Amino acid sequence: MGTTQSKKAGPRISEIAREKKLQFFFGQIRQDAKILDVGCADGWVEKWARGRGWTDIMGLDLMPPADVVGDIREWKNLGLEAHSFDAIVAFEVVEHGDFAAPLHDLLRPDGRLMATTPVPHMDWLCQLGEAAGLLQRRTSPHTHLVDLRQFPRFKAVEHQVKGLVSQWGVLRPV
Repeated sequence: MGTTQSKKAGPRISEIAREKKLQFFFGQIRQDAKILDVGCADGWVEKWARGRGWTDIMGLDLMPPADVVGDIREWKNLGLEAHSFDAIVAFEVVEHGDFAAPLHDLLRPDGRLMATTPVPHMDWLCQLGEAAGLLQRRTSPHTHLVDLRQFPRFKAVEHQVKGLVSQWGVLRPV
């Protein structure tokens, strides 16, 4: 009789947070909105949203299988148009680089940036959670930790801290 590896008894903290953040943020986005998912990875946000009725969503990442492959700072060369998105989703992205200007330039003036990022002074706790296998491991260093209430070129419409370590923000361009 072969040995099989059993699944963990309960979902990891990251999986629970993922579902909660999708429900929270997409609850604030019209289903006919044009949405850009920055740092889309394998397209999990787009898959979730399409399965629930959103149809105009595209993913951008540095690697396939993104709909648009490239660096958001090079958006003009990627065929994207200024001020063309109603919403931009940036989950665990802004801490990896200086992305405020391109995010601002791609959003419509009445658009919303939906962002999650570590609470700057609690990033050490995120690292412990990663090491313990409770949180998803980071893909690159957190070189641009920022309080979303002070994110350049944006004003926070809503800001919440979750689990001491994560901040969720709905921001509008200014």
